[in-house]
Amino acid sequence: MSFTLRNIPVLSRVGADRADELRTDIEAAAAGWAQALLLRVDERNQVLVVDGRVLLDPAAGFSDIPLADAVFLGRLADGRHVWAVRAPLQPPADDGEARGFSVVDPRRTSVPFDDVSAQLVATALALLNWHERARFSPVDGSPTTMSRAGWARREPLSGTEEFPRIDPAVICLVHDGADRAVLARQRVWPPRLFSLLAGFVEAGESFETCVAREVAEEIGLTVGDVRYLGSQPWPFPRSLMVGFEAVADPGQEFSFRDGEIAEAAWFTRDEVRAALAEGDWSSDSTSALLLPGTISIAREIIESWAHG
Repeated sequence: MSFTLRNIPVLSRVGADRADELRTDIEAAAAGWAQALLLRVDERNQVLVVDGRVLLDPAAGFSDIPLADAVFLGRLADGRHVWAVRAPLQPPADDGEARGFSVVDPRRTSVPFDDVSAQLVATALALLNWHERARFSPVDGSPTTMSRAGWARREPLSGTEEFPRIDPAVICLVHDGADRAVLARQRVWPPRLFSLLAGFVEAGESFETCVAREVAEEIGLTVGDVRYLGSQPWPFPRSLMVGFEAVADPGQEFSFRDGEIAEAAWFTRDEVRAALAEGDWSSDSTSALLLPGTISIAREIIESWAHG
């Protein structure tokens, strides 16, 4: 029994115009800075969220011109530009009204994001994390400088530009074609926390081949009927998660060949639904089965299968 995703994964949603033509238009970027907004991301990749929306500060409060280390994220529906910068978080000013805000780690949160916030956060994290790891040329080790409004880095001598690196990875829900699915726990995870199987695509390998290899390496099962479900950026630091389903025979024995997985088990739809109703691993759930947070594609795949 195949299934489809019920919703677009959170970090894959589109809420703003990426406006790529502005990345090389220095005059337009400078002209838009006075009305632009700035997303702060701290050293721990945390952001501030108010009522489901990421907090954006007036860019002019930081500088009169675009900051040298800011990255351009896009343009809102009202025409304002949005940039991101690595900076300490600043709680919203007291405007006389109660404003509840949260310090959010996007990798672990279950705090809901609206579509605009989801896109801005995913893009900001991907670019800022890449820049921190790409300060030197991969060719000769010379320092590189930011270009294209944060969408490239340029080598000073040759002028060659390097663009953000994305590491593709597969993530797969293995099921029996009926009412049971495999969930697994990595050794580094706390007890009761289970999720899907995942791994990076190797050179010269297709996504489907990677799914079969990773499942075999991690839990020893042979799978078939590998089908694409959807994808989601996972900028921690620079992955693109490509989601699949696959079918396996529950009669096969588990074998943890690569040492990454501590345990795996077949769970029924009813068991998974009960765990979903309890919340997720970031909540105070007392369920015997804890599942990933709502921002992850793993959660969307599990929910779609459980309620499909």
